[in-house]
Amino acid sequence: MSQLCPMISRSLEETMAFAAEMASQAKAGDIICLSGNLGAGKTAFAKGFAKGLGVSGHVNSPTFTLMQIYEDGRLPLYHFDLYRLAEFLEEGIQIDADTLDDIGFFEYLEDEAICLIEWAEYAIDLIPSNATWVAIEILDDSRKITITENR
Repeated sequence: MSQLCPMISRSLEETMAFAAEMASQAKAGDIICLSGNLGAGKTAFAKGFAKGLGVSGHVNSPTFTLMQIYEDGRLPLYHFDLYRLAEFLEEGIQIDADTLDDIGFFEYLEDEAICLIEWAEYAIDLIPSNATWVAIEILDDSRKITITENR
């Protein structure tokens, strides 16, 4: 496991620019897992990441649809949000493999695209070990973004 130095973002624009830079280096098959409290900036990160891939359309959180597919960028982007799947679970309980299998989650992970997963911590035991984790922590007037590879 390797952890990169945290980045402090002082604005939405800085978070999006950081994510766009990360996307410019992403390759097919990458799995990017986003974690952080409500309002931390996961969706802002996802928007910046999509922009960095060249996605031209509007990017919003797939909270109610569970997944959005964007195919007009440099690589296809599968954007998941596991919050609704986990919303009714007791604290500390993980989403099970059958639930993720029902939405085709594992098939998407094997595709030659990039998977960006918000609230990935709810399925932490089912995420491949080669995933890159992006933790976004709310500070007083900024965000601390920490990247961990090969968790």
